[in-house]
Amino acid sequence: MTRLSGITPSGHIHLGNHLGAIRRWAAESEPDDLYFVSDLHAMTLPYRPERLRALTRENLAVLLAAGIDPGSVFVQSDLVGELGALNWVLECTCGYGEAARMIQFKEKAAEQDSARLGLLTYPVLMAADILLQGASEIPVGNDQNQHVELARTLARRFNASYGEVFTVPAAAVPRAAAGVRDLADPGRKMAKSAQQQNGVVFVLDEPDVAQRKINRAKTDDLRDVRYEPEQRPGLANLIEILAVCTGVSPYAAARTATTYAQLKDAVAEAVLEELRPVRERARELLDDPGELERVREKGARQAAERASSRLGAALRVAGLR
Repeated sequence: MTRLSGITPSGHIHLGNHLGAIRRWAAESEPDDLYFVSDLHAMTLPYRPERLRALTRENLAVLLAAGIDPGSVFVQSDLVGELGALNWVLECTCGYGEAARMIQFKEKAAEQDSARLGLLTYPVLMAADILLQGASEIPVGNDQNQHVELARTLARRFNASYGEVFTVPAAAVPRAAAGVRDLADPGRKMAKSAQQQNGVVFVLDEPDVAQRKINRAKTDDLRDVRYEPEQRPGLANLIEILAVCTGVSPYAAARTATTYAQLKDAVAEAVLEELRPVRERARELLDDPGELERVREKGARQAAERASSRLGAALRVAGLR
């Protein structure tokens, strides 16, 4: 079984990404699992090329620094030739209505004065990501489940029309992840794209910066430390972060402090210790561009080799070879 997961370099990787996904990828990865930096997906909204290039390198370095096997990691655009070919074949297999009814397209297009065509066709590219690597299981949240269903539909349709080439993937509900909230606004998730970043702890933040953000986290006026997520979301967010970093239940984490100041100090200490080795290793990789490029090139070669026979078969049965 091959599981495939990706991260889009739309911003710096933050604590929520690390605790909710990346740390688990490193700890639970099986030999055939694959992880990629989906830089092509970041182009569906306005972006700056130099920032995309830098964030792609940074995201790759963080994945490697977290302990994910370098042989399982690649950058999406390093397969642009293979993906471009398969993406066109799949676009010619997909109906316009199927793409246009994607919920994320409707929501994001409504926020744009003029939505990019890539925003409409992005789910087909996601299907190409999945089918090219022969992935059988795609761990996704509810916001991406519709896209995996489209990949399933296109795989079945192509196989039925031209010949059995693609594995039909299945969406998998990932194990309950840490739902880290914005420290300054616990009513929303911690996000790379947050306009105000004083509530977002980034993996590569310097320790004093991360500690300052945690010390300024929004709580309430009650002062006693109790885990009540519905009534006291800001306090609960801090308690949950401490619980995940230290491997205890939120209720046990709450009992380790009697004041908000003590709790924030404990959270800062746990977060800094959790992120320290990742930050240090990622910095080493970013400071050694030759080594990072070597790992990236090797990952690209391995990903291309995995995809080669499958792409060749798809092009052949589709009448292109």
